[in-house]
Formats: sequence, C-alpha cells, structure tokens
Amino acid sequence: MTQIDLLQNVEKALDEIRPFLITDGGNISLVSLDDNIVKVKFEGACIGCTVNQMTLKNGVEATIKKYAPQITEVIEVK
Repeated sequence: MTQIDLLQNVEKALDEIRPFLITDGGNISLVSLDDNIVKVKFEGACIGCTVNQMTLKNGVEATIKKYAPQITEVIEVK
C-alpha cells in the first residue's frame, strides 16, 4: 500500500467518525502520518472534553486500524 493509499484510508476512517463528533459540537482533523503513526487534532467541543482520550483510543484509533491495519498508534496533538 502506498503512502497516498494509506492517507486515503485514514481519511475514510475519520469521515466515519466525524458525524458522531460533530453531533456533540466537535470535530477531528488529520495533522500528519509518519512511520505508521497518525497524529490528529480534536476541534470544537472535543478540546478539553473529559472523555476525548477514551474517544481517541476506542473510537478513532480502532476505526483507523480497521481501515489501515498497519497503523501502530494514533496520538492527539494540541
């Protein structure tokens, strides 16, 4: 899988997650993809949300790994 394919799969995963975040007044954006580590940034109501780390691991990371199993980790950048 090329880097472009990998990026497209990560974006597909984020597109699947976004409606849930938008419903709660938030959003998420892809910051970078390096060495199979995805960096994302929460936006809106997701910033400072008490459950955003749970959302990051159980929602975002799990969904991204479904689309791109070679991803090793998803981390939040501020």
